[in-house]
Amino acid sequence: MATRSLWRAKLALSATALLGGAAAATITTSEDPAMTMKLYSTVPVRLFRDSVAAAAIAFDYEYSLWGLPEGSIERSKAKHEVHLRSARKLQELCFKNGGIYIKLGQHIGQLEYLVPEEYVQTMRESMLNKCPVSTYEQVCEVIEKELGDKPDKIFSEFDPVPIASASLAQVHVARTHDGQKVAVKVQHTHMTDTAAADCATVNVIVNTLHRVFPSFDYRWLIVEMRESLPKELDFLNEAKNSEKCLHNFLKLSPRIAAYVYAPKVYWNLSTSKLLTMEFIDGAQVNDVKTIKKLGIRPDEVARLVSETFAEMMFKHGFVHCDPHAANLLVRPLPSSRKSILGKRIPQLVLLDHGLYKELDNETRTNYAALWKALIFADADAIKENSAKLGAGEDLYALFAGILTMRPWNRVIDPAVDHLVIQGNDSDRSELQMYASQYFPQITELLRRLPRVILLMLKTNDCLRSVSNVLLQEPSLETFMIVGRISSEAIIEAKLQKRSFLSWLSACVDEILLEVRLFTMRVALWLLRLRKMSWQLALK
Repeated sequence: MATRSLWRAKLALSATALLGGAAAATITTSEDPAMTMKLYSTVPVRLFRDSVAAAAIAFDYEYSLWGLPEGSIERSKAKHEVHLRSARKLQELCFKNGGIYIKLGQHIGQLEYLVPEEYVQTMRESMLNKCPVSTYEQVCEVIEKELGDKPDKIFSEFDPVPIASASLAQVHVARTHDGQKVAVKVQHTHMTDTAAADCATVNVIVNTLHRVFPSFDYRWLIVEMRESLPKELDFLNEAKNSEKCLHNFLKLSPRIAAYVYAPKVYWNLSTSKLLTMEFIDGAQVNDVKTIKKLGIRPDEVARLVSETFAEMMFKHGFVHCDPHAANLLVRPLPSSRKSILGKRIPQLVLLDHGLYKELDNETRTNYAALWKALIFADADAIKENSAKLGAGEDLYALFAGILTMRPWNRVIDPAVDHLVIQGNDSDRSELQMYASQYFPQITELLRRLPRVILLMLKTNDCLRSVSNVLLQEPSLETFMIVGRISSEAIIEAKLQKRSFLSWLSACVDEILLEVRLFTMRVALWLLRLRKMSWQLALK
């Protein structure tokens, strides 16, 4: 009887969500009759799928966990199985609906340890490699509408087969009439027509699950997508972001500006739905084999990636928030020559500049201060700066754990390698248990934090994944880079206040920084020496 009542409640809730989503979709309709027709022909189908999926997932959790005591082995096993089933249902829904649902799935796949591991793995294994592909006829339609003629007229050559496809667009190789090889990014035709309505329908799943499970509150993800998607769909905005990014490196980080690059934009061949850029030959940042063939050391690439994004986060306050492997290319620095040993200096090429976030000066400085405290195991500063960023007096340890993927006792351990993750099964199990045990608190923390910091968490997860592939083993050097640049950002902020006390404090900080970095370098050298001794002893 109770189960039947529960099922009735789920159906009623789904119906309510369906009507609410339909109303939201109606609000998004355009005065354009063709668009309205498309909306009314596609939205009801997607709304129905969303409602069925949301109700099925909610019922599965409620039914599967019914009566199983918290902390029991039976509940833990049942929760794993229902997580897996629900992740597959969500995956299937994303593929059926396409569009921004693929983007949502990709986003979930990058929220390591912020959502259950089963969701992360399911989405990560499929979403990056199975994006929709527009037909050549659809591509021609977009190009003709945007540039006034067909591809074979606009370009001297145009490959009809895309070299890459993502959730919002796909890329074709072409050649301009003056012989320049270019990459042409063409927006999928359906995105313009259904993006606004899709945002409304995605609400159905998240809001329904939140009503059934109040502790499952990921509504911030929908708000973030609603704000970010129009910017990502405007390719002229993406072009401006790429130029601003390079300008920031030239102005604020001249020391590494030559080692960071973004493809040149052909403005006369670009619109809000079509972007023509310089074609760059390079290896994806996770393609270690090709990187080595280019004569580049993977550990140098890992250091460059860490330095690039640390500069963006702590000094520029203008951060590329989608640094997964497909968006980071590596090539030899064009101006460099091979060393005697045949090695080349790496240059990092940043692609897909649609998703950037700006950190205001206060947030940027507090975030830099937090990372400095994390690197140097300063418990008081961690608490202080976590509170400044919104974690409060009660969730600072959890916030530190999410940022570093280490439990609190390791975060404040004075050992120089306290944040290094060994990457073994024991470490991985500990992290997954940590995330599962504190899931309600994690949800509450995500609700409190500013959305710009939530995007930093996603960016950190992407960068951690890239670093793990490049280094193949735990490394202290990337933490040294983060510690140095975050400390420099704080010193620069103090110097900008133009007072004697601020100048004196900055000088003291600089001396302490050099001492700490020297200590870490010595410790790193000793660790390497110890490792070599072990290897020799084993032989």
